[in-house]
Amino acid sequence: MTSWVPNKKSGLQYCRHFLADNCVFHVERCMSVMQSGTQMVKLKSGSKGLVRLYYLDEHRTCIRWRPSRKNEKAKITIDSICKVLEGTQSTNFHRYTDGSFDPSCCFSVYHGNHMVALDLVTSNCEDARTWITGLKYLMAGIIDEDSLAKRQRIHDQWMKQTFEEADKNGDGLLCIEEIYQLMHKLNVNLPRRKIRQMFQEADTDENQGTLNLEEFSVFYKMMSLRRDLFLLVKFYSDRKDYLTVEELSQFLKSEQKMTNVTLEYCMEIIRKFEVSEENKKQNVLGVEGFTNFMRSPAGDIFNPLHYDVNQDMDQPLCNYFIASSHNTYLTGDQLLSQSKVEMYSWVLQAGCRCVEVDCWDGPEGEPIVQHGYTLTSKLLFRDVVETIGKYAFIKNEYPVILSIENHCSIQQQQKIAQCLKDILGDKLDLSSIGTHDRGQFPTPKHLKGKILIKGKKLPPDLRTDAEEGDVSDEDSADEIEEECKLKQINGNNTNYHQVECFIRKKLDFLLKESQIQDKEDPNSYTICALLRATHKGLNVSLQQKLEVEENVKESEKKAHNRSFISSFSKHKRSGKSKAKLYNISDEDQQDSTGKETGQAHRFGHRRKTVKLYRGLSDLVKYTNSVTSQDLLGKGPAGKVLSLSETQANQLLHQKPEYFIRFNQKQLTRIYPSAYRIDSSNFNPQEYWNVGCQMVALNYQSDGRMMQLNRALFMLNGNCGYVLKPQSMCQGVFNPFSEDPLHGHPKKQLTLKIISGQHLPKPPHSMFGDRGEIIDPFVEVEIIGLPIDCCKEQTRVVDDNGFNPVWEETITFTIHMPELALIRFLVWDHDPIGRDFVGQRTVPFSALMPGYRHVYLEGMAEASLFVHVMIHDIHGKMQQLLGLKGLFNKNTKYASVNRSRGNFTEKKSFGNRVLRRTASAPTKESKKSKSGLLETCIELRQPESKSLDSRRHETNSKHGTKKLQTRPSSMPVDKLLYGEVTSQTAESQANSGNRFT
Repeated sequence: MTSWVPNKKSGLQYCRHFLADNCVFHVERCMSVMQSGTQMVKLKSGSKGLVRLYYLDEHRTCIRWRPSRKNEKAKITIDSICKVLEGTQSTNFHRYTDGSFDPSCCFSVYHGNHMVALDLVTSNCEDARTWITGLKYLMAGIIDEDSLAKRQRIHDQWMKQTFEEADKNGDGLLCIEEIYQLMHKLNVNLPRRKIRQMFQEADTDENQGTLNLEEFSVFYKMMSLRRDLFLLVKFYSDRKDYLTVEELSQFLKSEQKMTNVTLEYCMEIIRKFEVSEENKKQNVLGVEGFTNFMRSPAGDIFNPLHYDVNQDMDQPLCNYFIASSHNTYLTGDQLLSQSKVEMYSWVLQAGCRCVEVDCWDGPEGEPIVQHGYTLTSKLLFRDVVETIGKYAFIKNEYPVILSIENHCSIQQQQKIAQCLKDILGDKLDLSSIGTHDRGQFPTPKHLKGKILIKGKKLPPDLRTDAEEGDVSDEDSADEIEEECKLKQINGNNTNYHQVECFIRKKLDFLLKESQIQDKEDPNSYTICALLRATHKGLNVSLQQKLEVEENVKESEKKAHNRSFISSFSKHKRSGKSKAKLYNISDEDQQDSTGKETGQAHRFGHRRKTVKLYRGLSDLVKYTNSVTSQDLLGKGPAGKVLSLSETQANQLLHQKPEYFIRFNQKQLTRIYPSAYRIDSSNFNPQEYWNVGCQMVALNYQSDGRMMQLNRALFMLNGNCGYVLKPQSMCQGVFNPFSEDPLHGHPKKQLTLKIISGQHLPKPPHSMFGDRGEIIDPFVEVEIIGLPIDCCKEQTRVVDDNGFNPVWEETITFTIHMPELALIRFLVWDHDPIGRDFVGQRTVPFSALMPGYRHVYLEGMAEASLFVHVMIHDIHGKMQQLLGLKGLFNKNTKYASVNRSRGNFTEKKSFGNRVLRRTASAPTKESKKSKSGLLETCIELRQPESKSLDSRRHETNSKHGTKKLQTRPSSMPVDKLLYGEVTSQTAESQANSGNRFT
């Protein structure tokens, strides 16, 4: 096994895999020592070291330590470890003087999304070497395993963890009472009589009355018997409980739309997934084996071809969406959080290809990286560049764009330029990169292993012998009024600490307040709105604190501190524009659209200038940062227009066609508003819709927007580059139009939401595992062009999160499938609202047809079972769908404002109650569900129903309708109108076979 690693001279080199240099005996000895435990000192910032016993758990899945107040939660999973560094390389070690620790006894473990560092010191170098070797071995094993092995490992770990958590007394056995408690935790609503019966059947050893881990696995399999999969086997095997090779082949071809299915391939499936040796000998796949196959990666809804780079990488840079990060160095909010160089290594390895570096003058002539006008911590510029150079091409070789925001003096700009040259070396050399057309950007393929510097360039008319010149100042904090920027607080002043403590307390309170809102509601409150609503209280509290501080005599500093707090609720003339930005009010949004209000929002206003060093300017080759005044000018490729979301949103609604045309030749970078002090993210889809390439997000803030970002870039192997749709690279269209691509075929997506598996309680449930069993329902959302954006939801299933069944079919029409994202959300219904359970977002272009599992992101076992059909819609079919839309308006679901693409959800409590009582069976009434077996049988019967009966079935209401049945190859509108020719139906059926 080999991998790419950076090399200063040649850029990239091939190296031996870690395991090639470690014999099995040596590794096993390391595992034994680690499981026995080693006493080490844990370094913490701001306090003395803590002595703890660290050990590897018996399953080799996590590091644990004791003593700890976290008890069972005191662990770091091997999956979450990003890297292990030898010696004293982390920032915690830098706080100690040289010689405090022997570097050979030190190492750091970086884990989690935010690259949290666990800094450890051993008593001797041999223990440190043992842990470093053992951890790298475990990490390498995870990297090497294929998707099937990974899925099995995760399942086994989940089973062991579930068993251990249920074993309250720690004796390695589960009694019946512990099983009852576990069933409630797993959202299983079964009579105790039924649970006890399965318990007794699984209890086969001499120790009667308890289950060990092996018996518990048998019990769990009995619990997890899938009726939906059992009926599928029955249907395709002519009511047998197994599938022959020929029957399995028929299922894969007709339902899963697989091509080139051979009998040998089907026999390989039986060998790999069948558990019964008798069935293997007879070459048949039983129900349990079929379940294993369908829950494997082969049954996932995501097309595995997209796990690797699969798009044309030989087009100009402007033809790609580029994964981009904002203020990459920050680990939290924009005011007080820590800056860490490890954030660069994390985002680069997570697929990000454009990182941001804010450069300021530092002490002793060394430039620093910091978020200006705030209390965030500082980093040395040299350390940041070294980290970027080391980790830029670990996961892929495609180019990295280094966005330099320069606030330095000429002297320190010289240091920046020299530092970039010394550390990055050949990675900056673009002399060998040529394009056939000098008016075009180079391609990602030609730029492999290269780093592009994005920054200002000196004007071409400047004298060639001039070492410096004036350029416009590009400052991402320009939205904040000048007098409100924090500039004159001394770090040693008592007032500084008072202001910091006050801000931290208020910010924590506001963050908690914002978390009360629906995480999935795009109209939920933001920190900006909360600050605006409470700015009077903030100002009064700060004024009172400052008045009682007798030692502070400098009135000018007090004024700056007050204005710093109030700046985050000041709006001046641009108040309406900011209300529009955060979706505070739809009315405000409509009023402010198309108006240029506020100093920061005027594209033509005069900007201040700064001095730029020629040596730094010369490093900028293809990514020249330009101001908004240059938007109207024409010129060669190489321009990067940087806009805040406020400016971009205004341009987006005023001139969408012009924006698309500009992005066909140049690059645009969109960054979050300076008022997003909580590091929240805007919706990137709005800017992808007009071809903006670099939509910079706060990677440290996970949530809906980052999930959309991850989903889009998974289309091309998560390499950080996704090819824009061809219609976006050539020609012009209006993304807000009712028919943006007139004459182009559209896609019809038909989803049947069949069932759910192992759905947990909401992550922030008030009573945790002891809370009530959930009442789940599924919401499917289409995110793309405004005309495509819509939502549909299923009915609510009462008291069942373990194996709820919906069997409801929903249909969507998608105009630009290349941009569309399909978002599956699971909610727990509550009389006063709903609680978020989990989600999975998948690009439309990566959907697999047929029966598929949708695994919820970040959860080991939770999934949805769905059936996917995709058809092309041409000519008359589009007109029929338009007629259908006129007569089948459904007012129960969220309405879509087509002009802006924003959802306006109906907040009526009565609607929610009506939805539940009308469509969901209550606990007292018998739950009526149409069986999957009957549906399958009807699907295979010839079309004998009259047109009137078909219409009658289709026009039944969502909540009370009987499950609609139709052949899997037939579009829904053939049942509705019966006017599709046989040739059209055949072509649409064949279109699904493009998946393999």
